[in-house]
Amino acid sequence: MSVRERYEADLAELNRKIVELGTFAQKALDRSLKALENHDIEDSLLIMDEDIKANRIEEEINDQAILLIAKQQPVATDLRRVIVAIKIAADLERIADFAVNIAKSTIRIGDDPFVKPIEHIHEMHLETSRMIALVLEAFIDEDIVKAKQIADMDDKVDSLYGQTIQDLLSISANKPEKLSQITQLSFICRYLERAADHVTNISENIFYLVKGTRYELNK
Repeated sequence: MSVRERYEADLAELNRKIVELGTFAQKALDRSLKALENHDIEDSLLIMDEDIKANRIEEEINDQAILLIAKQQPVATDLRRVIVAIKIAADLERIADFAVNIAKSTIRIGDDPFVKPIEHIHEMHLETSRMIALVLEAFIDEDIVKAKQIADMDDKVDSLYGQTIQDLLSISANKPEKLSQITQLSFICRYLERAADHVTNISENIFYLVKGTRYELNK
C-alpha cells in the first residue's frame, strides 16, 4: 500500500468514526425525548451511563487525527479534512451531552404530569434529529447544498424554542406550584436549541472543508 493509499484508508476510518459518533448522539437524543414523554426514569439512567461511549469515540477520533497529522503531514484540503473531523467530533459529543442533560431533567420531573402537552418540545426534537441525519449525509458527501439546508431547519427550532418558552412563562405565572417542572422543561427546550446550534456548527465546518472559507450560517 502506497503512502497515499494508507492516508486515504486512515481518513476513511476517521470518517467512519465521525458517523458512528453522530449516529450515537442522534439515537441518544431520540431516546432521551422518548424517556421524557414516557416519564421513563430507568432508561434515563441508562442514557447517562452509556454516555461514556460518546466520550470514548471522540477521544479515538482526536487520537487518530493527531496521528494522521504527525505521520502524513497533510496540507491544503487534506489538512482541512483532519481538522474538520476534530471540530465535528467535539460538536457531536456535545449533542450527546445534551441528551444526558435531558435525561437528568426527566429524572427530576419524575412521574409528575406535564403542565401542558409537550408537542412543541417533540417538534423541536424531531427537527433537531432530522438535522443530525442530514448533516452526517452532507459530511460524507461533502455536499454544501445539504449543509445549507441545516441553517433553515435551525431557524424552525429557534422559532419553536421562543414559542415554547413563552408558553411556559405564562403557565408559571398561574401555576407557581409547578415552577420546578416548568424550569426543567425550559432547560430541555434550551438543550434542544443548543443541540441544533451545534449541528449548524458542523454544517459551517462542511462549508470550510469544501470551500476553504468560513461561512456563518447561524446568525
